[in-house]
Amino acid sequence: MRVGWGRALGAIALALFATPAFAQPLPYHADPDAREMLPSLTPIPAIRFLTTADFPPFNFRDTGGELVGFNIDLAKRICAEVNVACTIQAWPWDQAANALSDSQGDALIAGLAMTEENGALFDFSSTYLALPGRFVTQAGDVEGFDPAALADQRIGVRTGSAHEAFLERYLPELERVGFDSEISGMEAVKSGSIHAWFGDALRASFWLNENLGCCGFAGGAYFRPSLFGEGMTIAVPAGHDPVRHAIDWALVRLKENGALDELYLRWFPVGFY
Repeated sequence: MRVGWGRALGAIALALFATPAFAQPLPYHADPDAREMLPSLTPIPAIRFLTTADFPPFNFRDTGGELVGFNIDLAKRICAEVNVACTIQAWPWDQAANALSDSQGDALIAGLAMTEENGALFDFSSTYLALPGRFVTQAGDVEGFDPAALADQRIGVRTGSAHEAFLERYLPELERVGFDSEISGMEAVKSGSIHAWFGDALRASFWLNENLGCCGFAGGAYFRPSLFGEGMTIAVPAGHDPVRHAIDWALVRLKENGALDELYLRWFPVGFY
């Protein structure tokens, strides 16, 4: 099971290459207590990363057939930080986890969800990119946006989603309008048939990248791992602690030296935090 969402964002992801980054809040998910953490003393000659080629903008092939994406760049930076050799091999999504279990690689960086089933087979790194929920409104409604003042407004949400469950639990007074997809809901914001949309901020950021003159994120980001998932992590075979510790150590270092922020700004010009 892949974290949160589907596998068909290729055209939108490719458009990001030509889009400038905007001033935006930057994520920080590294554990502050891990600042003094040392990498494992067990020698790691290399990290063999497994990924897929169908999950833009995280891991996909560009027009020249080269494997690129946020996860690809991150894997290379991790290896450089730990100072080990690095290989990255793409597998079909339905075979990637099995390949990791069969020792075809040391780590899977492809959005494998931290489910109970996966937890029985794999250990996971710390979260390097959480996936919050956010409101989207027309541009004129962004400034001064207050969720507490939405009681008389129509708010769109995907039917049956974790984001609908969030609104039911935390903002039950809102008038919810159900949609079958995120795109149709945000198009309804654009047309003015609903006042706001609440959903996955990452998916919304891609739509906003194509609709900057119309709409924007309103209010803050909502982080609820119990509803929206733990976010993006790296899976390693259960018990392979030296590799996992090295990855966690590298993630802290990459945040502190600015490399993680650099990658975030490059691949997500419309930030979702």
